[in-house]
Formats: sequence, C-alpha cells, structure tokens
Amino acid sequence: MSDNRDVQAEQENTVDETVQAADTQVEAEAVEGAEAPLDENAQRIYELETALSEAQATVKEQQDSVLRARADAENARRRAEGEVEKARKFALERFAGELLPVIDNLERAIEMTDAENEAVKPLLEGVEMTHKTFLSTIEKFGLSLIDPQGETFNPDLHQAMSMQESADHEPNTVMAVMQKGYQINGRLLRPAMVMVSRAPSGGVDTQA
Repeated sequence: MSDNRDVQAEQENTVDETVQAADTQVEAEAVEGAEAPLDENAQRIYELETALSEAQATVKEQQDSVLRARADAENARRRAEGEVEKARKFALERFAGELLPVIDNLERAIEMTDAENEAVKPLLEGVEMTHKTFLSTIEKFGLSLIDPQGETFNPDLHQAMSMQESADHEPNTVMAVMQKGYQINGRLLRPAMVMVSRAPSGGVDTQA
C-alpha cells in the first residue's frame, strides 16, 4: 500500500514538473513574441527618422543653392547695368577728345581777331556765335569746361606748366590759363594747363 502511494506521489511530481516546464516555455515564447514587434517598430522608426533627416538636409542644400544662384544673378545684373551705364556715359569720350582742338582753334581765332576793326566784326560775331553754340551742344552730352583762372591749383584737374613768384596772388593760385581743360560726365578728359603763383621767398608744392 505504501509502495502505491510512493508511485502516485512520484507521478504527481512528474506531472507538476512537466506543467511548470510547459508554463515556462509558454512565458518565454510570449516574451519573445512581444519583443520581436517592438524591435521591428524601433527599427522602422529609426529608418524613418534617418530618411527625414536626409530629406531635410537635401531641402536645406537646395535652398542654399537657390539663394546663391539668385545672389549671383543679381550681382551679374548689377554688373551688366554698371557696364551699360559706364558705356553710355563715356561712349563719346574719344569723339569729344577729337573735338577739343576745334574748340581751341575757335577760341584762338576770337582772341587774335581785332574787335575794333569794323571790317572783321561780322566775322568775329559769327565765330563767337559758332563757339557758343558748339559749347552749348557738347554740354548736353556731359562735357564741362575747366577754366580755373584765379582758383587754387588742383593737381587732379590742372597741369602746372610753370610757376612764377607773385606778391599779388596767394601761393598756389592759378595766375593764368594757357589751355582750358574739360571733363565728361565728371571724368577728366583733359587737364587745364596753367601758370601757378608762388611766394617770393620760396617755392610751392603743386602736388598738395
């Protein structure tokens, strides 16, 4: 009778161990089954975040490229406008330079003509009118006269041909204009050739 109970107890222990093992396996499989979807979701989220970061970087790079291209285009437009404006302003520079000797000859003719001679007065008046009209016409195209008689010597606009001591003029003053100068649209076309005064006691720096 005792032997039967021992066998029964042993069988019951075996069944309990089998049930416990089965439960443990089920729990392990449940844990593994739960972890697998979590790992897949995390991987998917990482991939999406990486793709988003790459897309944002690409958009930023493209935006920078567009801004640079726009800035380059704007700079090119401004340079082109500047070149056009410069060409427009100074297109007549060479032509105007060729006209200066004509103006000089008209002025010499006026200076050398005897204004008291009745016979040449009509001719003188005609030359003076031509000279005045000529100057008025070229002024419309940006040409301006440099006639610095009595002004302070300016090396940017005047060329000192000689210097002379003078007690009647302040040092560094233009005493006489040998040849008038001209500018075109603010740019020096020809400097005025002048005589500059200096103090009797010493020289003067014509480059000041």
